[in-house]
Amino acid sequence: MGLILEEEYIDYFTSQRSAFQEKLLNEAVNVRDKIHDILLIGNIDLLNNAHTLVMYVLSGELKALDKFAQKEGISWASQDLTLAFKLEWVQAIRRTVWNFLQRYDLEREGESYRNFYELEEQVNDRIDQFLNGFFLSYSDYKDQLIESQRKIVEELSVPIIPVTSTVGVVPLIREINLSRANIIEEKILNEIERLRIQTLIMDFSGITSVEKGVLSHLMKMIDETKMMGCECVITGLGPEIVMEITKLGIQIHSQAKTKGSLQQALEDYLVSSI
Repeated sequence: MGLILEEEYIDYFTSQRSAFQEKLLNEAVNVRDKIHDILLIGNIDLLNNAHTLVMYVLSGELKALDKFAQKEGISWASQDLTLAFKLEWVQAIRRTVWNFLQRYDLEREGESYRNFYELEEQVNDRIDQFLNGFFLSYSDYKDQLIESQRKIVEELSVPIIPVTSTVGVVPLIREINLSRANIIEEKILNEIERLRIQTLIMDFSGITSVEKGVLSHLMKMIDETKMMGCECVITGLGPEIVMEITKLGIQIHSQAKTKGSLQQALEDYLVSSI
C-alpha cells in the first residue's frame, strides 16, 4: 500500500527529480565527492539508485523494496565499500525526502498536514526497512566471502603431497596474493623438514592469477628450499607467468629445474627414485 497521496507524491518527485538530486548531493557532504569513483569502481549509480529507493518508499512496494535492499547490500559488500558512506547516503535521502514532502505541502497550502503523523510513520518505517535489509544482505555476503577465504586456507593446510619417501608435489591453485604466498612459504618449509623431502615439484598450472610482487616472493622461497638441501622443480609455467619472470630479470634456471608438465616431472622423478 502506498502513501496517503501516492500518485500525487510520485508525480511530484518525478517532476522534481533534478532538484531532488541537487538537494541530496548538498545533504551528503562526504559521499558527494565519491559519486563518480563509486560508479567507475563498482558500477553503482548512487543517484539513480536513490530515485529507485524513493519510488519504492512512496508506492509502498515492500517486496520490491526488500529485493532492492538485498541487491544493494551484495553490490556494496562485493566492492568493499564502507558502511559509513552508505549510512550517510541513506540518511541524506531520508532528509531530502522530507524536505520535498514539506515543499509539496506548502505548494498545496498544507492540504496533507492533517495526515502528517501517518505519513511520518510510513516513510521512516520503509526507509528503515531498506536499511535493515541492506545491512543483513551486506553482512551475509561478507560472511560468505570470509568462509570462502577460510576454505582456501584449509586447502593449503598440507601443501606438500608426498609421492615417494623423498619426492613431494605442491599444486598451486587459484589466485596467489602476498598473503597466500606467505602461508605457502611457511607450510612448505615446515613440511620439507618434517617429511625429509629431497625433491620438491611445484606445479603452477592451476594458478589463475598472480598478484604483483608474488613471483619474486616465490623465487625467494625456492632459494630457501635449496638452503634446506631440497631440489626444486617447477612445472606448468604459462606464457603470462613466463613473460613476467623474464620482465623481472629472474634467472629461474639457476634456481630450479623446469618441466613442461607435472606428468613429465613425475615420470622423470618417480623412475629415478625406484
